[in-house]
Amino acid sequence: MSDNKRAKIAVLGSINMDLMIRSAKLPLPGETVIAETKVENPGGKGANQAVAAARMGAEVTMIGCVGDDSFAEELLQNLKAEGINTRYVTRKTDTTSGVAVVMVEMSGENAILVVPGANGLVGLAELEQARQVICESDVLLMQLEVPVETVIAAAKIAREAGVPVILDPAPAPAGFPAELLKVDLICPNQSETAALTGKSLTSLEDVMAAILALVEQGPHQILVTMADQGAVLFDGESVEIIPPFQIQAIDSTAAGDAFAAGLAVKLAEQATLREAAHFASAAGAIAASGAGAQTAMPDREQIETLITKQVQERFHE
Repeated sequence: MSDNKRAKIAVLGSINMDLMIRSAKLPLPGETVIAETKVENPGGKGANQAVAAARMGAEVTMIGCVGDDSFAEELLQNLKAEGINTRYVTRKTDTTSGVAVVMVEMSGENAILVVPGANGLVGLAELEQARQVICESDVLLMQLEVPVETVIAAAKIAREAGVPVILDPAPAPAGFPAELLKVDLICPNQSETAALTGKSLTSLEDVMAAILALVEQGPHQILVTMADQGAVLFDGESVEIIPPFQIQAIDSTAAGDAFAAGLAVKLAEQATLREAAHFASAAGAIAASGAGAQTAMPDREQIETLITKQVQERFHE
């Protein structure tokens, strides 16, 4: 890809309004906790990744659905304000837009309840409308907050057009069709990897075994994110550990979304998987050091500054 050509990313996924609630601790089952603040912010894994990719310099098209409630127009305008093409975001009547209640405690840990709403109606009709833009993209990026059948069908469209497919398998399904993992790259976190493989992950050896199990199910390449332990990469031939960036975690809500977007953008720019993983790790670290989802998404300059800082620190060690 030439330096003056922007990466084209098609993002198929969810578009939500996030109700962010902060408290000193997350409630246990049956427990009531008095929260400190409540904020409404646009979110949804698909929209988060679209916003992140746009801020990283990509030309992004969003494919999804919103409802006919008061949130719909706000969600659309938010995407447009980020320079994202919303031509393939369909407004569904007689349904709500997706809503997520995000509970965040002071340590940065979070728990999320999602009402899919219109996200559950993203179907083959929406894909058919967006077929050309998928086929003309450099990368198709997807998650699992829209119907699995739609994700599988979109991957097939991209595969037949020779477009690389990245799947962020979140939230990890309890049971899933084998076709779901027939993609070029998946980037699960530890808990999602455990859910996909049925394996307990308590050590690096466990992660390695899980990666080998996943490879047998279809993906060509795998990146397992491990929070402050970095990430484990399988490039189709060998396994490598990608070291983490040292940051003060504030809110990990959208770190995985920033990571997935970073992967998509760099791979669309013809970077190696290792280079893309390093860039994505920096993006995820910055997102975890800020509050909220889209509000914490970094731009290209922030990511490259953090990478340069780490290189300089290691040089002087």
